Amino acid sequence: MRRLVTVNFAPCAIFVTCLYALVRAGSFSGRSDWHAVAPAGLQTLAEALLLITACTAVLALLLHPFQIRAVRVLEGYWDRWTATAGIAGVLVEMQRRRWQALRGRAEQATRDERARRARADARRRLALQPPAEVLLPTALGNALRAGELSAGERYGLTTLSSWPRVYMQVSHRMSEVLSSARDTLDAAVNLCWSFLALTAASAVALHEEPSQWWLCGTALASAAVAYRGAVIAAQTYAGLMHVVYDLHRFDLLEAMHYRLPPDREAEEEVFVQVSDLLDGKRPPDLRYEHRGVRRAGSDAYDADGAADA
Repeated sequence: MRRLVTVNFAPCAIFVTCLYALVRAGSFSGRSDWHAVAPAGLQTLAEALLLITACTAVLALLLHPFQIRAVRVLEGYWDRWTATAGIAGVLVEMQRRRWQALRGRAEQATRDERARRARADARRRLALQPPAEVLLPTALGNALRAGELSAGERYGLTTLSSWPRVYMQVSHRMSEVLSSARDTLDAAVNLCWSFLALTAASAVALHEEPSQWWLCGTALASAAVAYRGAVIAAQTYAGLMHVVYDLHRFDLLEAMHYRLPPDREAEEEVFVQVSDLLDGKRPPDLRYEHRGVRRAGSDAYDADGAADA
């Protein structure tokens, strides 16, 4: 219920309410009369609230199936569209130059205290970015891709193919934290789209009223703030993805009934084979374990990682 209200209903309600105000003020047909926006009585107020609520509910239901697409468009997956492919290339080059500038500051040798703090900040920001060769056109896309390409790879797992399965093994507490972070991300994305749509609608309605253009600027600035919030939420979510693999990667093996590896070297080999299976490349050459959980490094393994008889 909380996700329904914060992620779907609230952003749509903002757009519908503001659009209703523009219509009531007559902004689309002439000079705006903002005194006409306020309802004249309780009955008119009740009718307005009912209309706004109904339109918001319908709009939220219609847009709900497109939630993933709404995020992916802001991530910068634009190569499939001819009109945006060229823009994507330009923005990727800008992101690459920023990445190189960050790396330059991160590798700068200095003894000055202020410069050392700047270098530490650059290293922190660089850690939140994916490698230069896989950068996306937008900050949101790079924040999410940083988690998608490194969370599981540190242990030999391909994150994109293993994440849906590892996610199903997380603890209840971790599931709540992940859901909260994802709700925050989706809500910020929807707010960004809502304010962008409101910017377009108000620009059409108020194009003949220069004195009211500040409303368009306010809506656009609100969209920028919401987008920045989405980037911060995406960085948080990517960090949580790393935590999930730190704590629950072996739960994936147990769920698939594969024997737990006895050491770090064997762990990476096992996860590489599991990733190949999940990517559809080849079945793993691993033995099954159907007799319960075995802890890595226990006496159940010999020096070669095989179970004792």
